[in-house]
Amino acid sequence: MAAAIKVVCMRFLVALITLIFHKHHAHGAISADTQKLIDEANMNGPYLGLLIPNLFEMNPLLQHPNYTSTNLTIDIAGRRFRFGKIVEKNVILVMTGLSMINAGITSQLLLTQFKIEGVVHYGIAGNANPSLHIGFVSIPQYWSHSALWSWQRYGYGPSDELPLEPNGDYTRNIGYIKFADYAENVTACNSHDNLLNNIWFQPEEVFPVDGTPEQRQHAFWIPVDPLYFNISKSLEDMKLENCVNATTCLDETPRVVQVHRGTSAGIYVDNAAYRSFIYKKFNVTPVDMESAAVALICMQQRVPFIIIRALSDLAGGGSAESNEIDTFISLASNNSVNVVVEFIKRLVAAPLVSDH
Repeated sequence: MAAAIKVVCMRFLVALITLIFHKHHAHGAISADTQKLIDEANMNGPYLGLLIPNLFEMNPLLQHPNYTSTNLTIDIAGRRFRFGKIVEKNVILVMTGLSMINAGITSQLLLTQFKIEGVVHYGIAGNANPSLHIGFVSIPQYWSHSALWSWQRYGYGPSDELPLEPNGDYTRNIGYIKFADYAENVTACNSHDNLLNNIWFQPEEVFPVDGTPEQRQHAFWIPVDPLYFNISKSLEDMKLENCVNATTCLDETPRVVQVHRGTSAGIYVDNAAYRSFIYKKFNVTPVDMESAAVALICMQQRVPFIIIRALSDLAGGGSAESNEIDTFISLASNNSVNVVVEFIKRLVAAPLVSDH
């Protein structure tokens, strides 16, 4: 009898532990209570997801008169998802944090957990385009990740096959940068060479949600959503902030510009030579550390997206306005937020609905 009671007690204990475990760890790292909040929130969807790198870029939107908070926040895996409305459009705001990996993780969490109709990613960026200036808000049609490299062995050149190139792992189709072309004080080097040799730019391996698992595809230039990009064309008539205060103003009045390309890497670019190279090689304007990750995740998940980046400095200097990010960071952030709000207004009013 005592043995039977002991068995019953043990079974009850195991059942209780299992219940507690599932309550707090259901759906992987998401607790049952959090999952319930997610399910309830999704009943009010779909949402426009707004991915924002830092708090100084998010706070102007939280304080914007056209943003209304519902006071609902859901915390998942270190990210806080904030719910609200912009011009009657249901939105979710989330801070990604700095860098490609943080932006990629946050983008995937947003699209996996919530009912998202589209994504707007915004913030500030360095500028590689010498014809544009601080405070301008750029909207590129294409984005790339430009720090996936095949670093070539010294002594090899453009005619030499890269390792694993025949397998389709690496390619010479996109182009390369040769370090020796940027050498200074090289009189001690044979033929002005450089042991760092060449870096070949590579496309990302991608696995679209509608593709076959484990059958990779490749992508370097990722296009934003054509409907979103078409709507953004109308933003070029916006008036943007020109002054930080009564005594600190920009020489050139900022405006919204559609540009051909932007690029991202886990690198803070503050080098004029590299800025000049990527502008001439790839015709890029904004240079940042997150946008390509957002673009790659949205492309693979087949979710429409657009990226809006205000230019905060000329990367690497070289002009009267160079490296003024500390002075004009608030102005650039405010301009990016105002453009995002206006984009959402015009998206809501757009007569066409994109078929995705």
